Amino acid sequence: MNPPILFGHRGARGHAQENTIESFELALRLGATGLETDAWRTRDGVVVLDHDGEVGSRLRRRSISDVDAKDLPSHIPSLAELCRMLGSAHLSIDIKDPLAFSEVCSTLEEEGCSPEKIWLCHPDLEIVSSWRPQTRANLVHSTRYSKIAPQFESHAATLSSRGITAFNMPASEWSGGLIALYHRFSILCFAWNVQYTEAAKPLVSAGVDALYGDYVDRLVDVLHTD
Repeated sequence: MNPPILFGHRGARGHAQENTIESFELALRLGATGLETDAWRTRDGVVVLDHDGEVGSRLRRRSISDVDAKDLPSHIPSLAELCRMLGSAHLSIDIKDPLAFSEVCSTLEEEGCSPEKIWLCHPDLEIVSSWRPQTRANLVHSTRYSKIAPQFESHAATLSSRGITAFNMPASEWSGGLIALYHRFSILCFAWNVQYTEAAKPLVSAGVDALYGDYVDRLVDVLHTD
């Protein structure tokens, strides 16, 4: 993709409380062309956005899956709320609870989100592969170099054959050679944990297709500096 998608990680996490409507709104104002978040399903079947999937005090932690949506802290938004403010931006969702997948897809469809701008992510290749028949959205295998090495060509071929759109790794683990390899199989290359402009420039030059970072202003700077 040229230019690459600029995903605000959990919104504008470097400037505001993560995974809140305020953080998502700020990320878009700063120039993000995509938003990243984490999805869980409540006990009553509502998809909500939170990284850890637990609420309550340290001594009384509860899984979001054991709590009704109305009883969650007020800062935790629903996926539907995020969809309504998304506009033309891309949306990358880490589906932390695979059991939430059906509700995620239903919510996205009900809110009229464009499948081509939705990126559904999971670290387990078998799980993300199982989603292909059930959605027209883009699917992303998110993992680390050590989980794939040295079988990168085989991995790229597998992603292609299973209809997986993109491979997401930490920015520090990508190289120009790996990007070229995955592109040869028509797999997009996404880089997460991009926190500094200087670290991102070589990735953009090598053709990376998306950047995820806490500081959206720094991501934007990558595209506007020589």
